Amino acid sequence: MTLPVTPATATPPTNPRLDAVPAYKQGRSAPAGASKLSSNESPHPPLPSVVSAISDRLGSIHRYPQMAAPEIIGRLAERYGVDPDLVTVGAGSVELASQLIHAVAGEGDEVMFAWRSFEAYPSLVRIAGATPVMVPLDEEHRHDLDGMLAAITERTRLVFVCNPNNPTGTVVGAAELERFVAAVPRDVLVVIDEAYVHFDGSPYFADAPAATDPERGAGLELFRRYPHVAVLHTFSKAYGLAGLRIGYAIAPAAIADAQRKVAVPFGVTDLAQAAAVASLDAQEELAARIAEVTAQRDRLRDVLLESGWPAVPSQANFVWVPAGERAAELDRILHAGGVVARTFPGEGVRISAGSAEDTHRVAAALAAVHPTAAVREEATA
Repeated sequence: MTLPVTPATATPPTNPRLDAVPAYKQGRSAPAGASKLSSNESPHPPLPSVVSAISDRLGSIHRYPQMAAPEIIGRLAERYGVDPDLVTVGAGSVELASQLIHAVAGEGDEVMFAWRSFEAYPSLVRIAGATPVMVPLDEEHRHDLDGMLAAITERTRLVFVCNPNNPTGTVVGAAELERFVAAVPRDVLVVIDEAYVHFDGSPYFADAPAATDPERGAGLELFRRYPHVAVLHTFSKAYGLAGLRIGYAIAPAAIADAQRKVAVPFGVTDLAQAAAVASLDAQEELAARIAEVTAQRDRLRDVLLESGWPAVPSQANFVWVPAGERAAELDRILHAGGVVARTFPGEGVRISAGSAEDTHRVAAALAAVHPTAAVREEATA
């Protein structure tokens, strides 16, 4: 048999499914001396105890990590009072979200989420061959749970609820979220993505995670009561381990088993596992850091409001400015003042909460066009 001859410059075709998938764009880097407030990172350097734990493992990086991550999984299972088999780890909660999608959905299936929400959701769904269903947020930039229930079809396999929501910082209260979960068919997995949960007064930093904040939907409590709920957490945000990439999911046994099948082998490094364990032993230090971040978040919102920009009340470590067509204008103002934020053209700007210096730099940038704000900022600094 004679094979067809192709030009020397020809390349293998790519998966046509990827034509509709934009590459994920990392938050812009900041030049020296500027404030990088584009990626919701912790403004604090690593804790000394975490650095020490990583250093202790450097001599063994020629070995593969333990793929089952027994130490960190054991600690998390003990912390939340669940069977270790229900806990899985991945390279950040985004990889775990991908695992959950691949575990339950495929060609012809639907995965639903609010929009705007976490930017990676639609791409992850399309890569899995499923169809993303995006339900618009309500006028208060919150999840439209009734609209989401109405959008469920026989093809729906998974629903994400990002709580607090990225990029708006809004939350779904405990009672309304439970009503939603109770109404979702049991053959549809509800994934409560709590990447930012530590910034909203969550009980999860306490040693008694059974406590519930009535203003927020406690994912783990719903997981305990409903058979079709999974919860995502990450060490990237409040714990400050964004560069090491580790998060975890707590899911029903069959779902967790499927996750392990689709997970990238050795996807969580030994250094990341050691850092996560050390972080669990540093709760008081981390709680103090979180208090600093949330104080700057609230101050940041005040600065924006005083400068005439709309700013949504946030329970995360960022503030959403629904500037609409003026988003590019705000981006230019911030950039001119040495602030790099995350801009969604035509929609809004998300500004991460950083240090006091970062907040002051935002205020100074806004004051260049709103002098009144400068006087108020100096008075409250």
